[in-house]
Amino acid sequence: MKFYSTNNKDLRVSFQDAVFHSLPQDRGLYMPEVIPQLAPLFIRNIQQYSLQEIALTVASALIGDDIPKSDLKSIIADAINFDAPVKFLDSETAVLELFHGPSYAFKDFGARFMSRVMGYFSKKGDGLLDVLVATSGDTGGAVALGFLGVEGTRVTILYPKGKVSKVQEEQLTTNGQNIRAVEVEGTFDDCQALVKQAFGDAELNAVLRLTSANSINIARLIPQTFYYFWAYAQLKAQGVDDVVFSVPSGNFGNIGAGLLAYRMGLPVKHFVAGTNVNDTVPRFLKSGSYDPKPSIQTLANAMDVGDPSNWVRIKDLFQGNLDELRYVISSYTYTDEETQVAMKELFEKYSYVACPHTAIGYLAGQAYRKDHPGAYASVFLSTAHPCKFPDAIDKAIFANVEQPKGASDLSNKPKVATAASIDFEEFKSYLLNWK
Repeated sequence: MKFYSTNNKDLRVSFQDAVFHSLPQDRGLYMPEVIPQLAPLFIRNIQQYSLQEIALTVASALIGDDIPKSDLKSIIADAINFDAPVKFLDSETAVLELFHGPSYAFKDFGARFMSRVMGYFSKKGDGLLDVLVATSGDTGGAVALGFLGVEGTRVTILYPKGKVSKVQEEQLTTNGQNIRAVEVEGTFDDCQALVKQAFGDAELNAVLRLTSANSINIARLIPQTFYYFWAYAQLKAQGVDDVVFSVPSGNFGNIGAGLLAYRMGLPVKHFVAGTNVNDTVPRFLKSGSYDPKPSIQTLANAMDVGDPSNWVRIKDLFQGNLDELRYVISSYTYTDEETQVAMKELFEKYSYVACPHTAIGYLAGQAYRKDHPGAYASVFLSTAHPCKFPDAIDKAIFANVEQPKGASDLSNKPKVATAASIDFEEFKSYLLNWK
């Protein structure tokens, strides 16, 4: 399988090149040259397969011969060694829990798969691989744990000062070894801009072997399709065929992966993108005008993205057809106050403790059902464990959170982070001079 840039479809590279040079020089994003169609028989019988078997089928279709199937099977077995269960809260409403990995967030799927893929290809390469990643919260922790101790790599994680939760920050800054954290005096968009500038800087790229661990990397996007197919398999096993996925959306990589799965043949009825007040995409879907604005800090901090990178991939999947986009995707936006009400409702109605991002997914799913009643399962994605957001969840509700094993140990580890401004030359010097 070859991959092209969304800015130039004549630019074609191998999967390995797309992984290591995650951002094309023309500033587009890589996409597979062909969206493979999974066999209808596989979809009809998908409930008979395990998560790992589904992942292998999907990944093989997207990657092709770039990784032999036997090696890809080993990568998946090592990376995707935790579950993503669908749990019904009532007869119409279910939650897809994506926080059962080591960093307690959905991004474990992408980060662990990508780190194993990079490690696999690095055996054939040479030189130290410098992995850069900007995080608004959960990406950094997943990447840190995914790459921790991976030979031949060092990871630089940029995060906005004061805009991530305590547990999220601890997951970024307490690892040591080949992981380092940079605390930026700015927003997530500023962190992301620094990473993108680094990839476009000729001097840096002449000296360092740079790659990205953000969702701009195609190796992050592919494994996120796995849990959409797996969720459908679980629903089908319970006699449910029609499903609407409601996805908390910030940088739009998560829902982008769902839409890629849809294009591959996953029979999803509709997708709903729930956002916080960073509403660039909801405004676009209403007006047809894409007008990004500086991000605003909210309780759902991992979704505080003013200019979502992955939206260009979604537009590419639909060839810029706004009418078709509107047919497949609906979007709703919510304030912090509405998010808090939703967290309370989930607990009082279902005894379910949700993080603020998950609560927004729930709200958007409920709003879509109100606007489009019918017989289907409304499945909202729970993207992070509530233990990561003690300051965002009502204390009486948070008291019911069961702490995952290892989460309480983070506070006993020392924080190590480098303070930085949003000045690129300062960041460039840091990269060039770190030993």
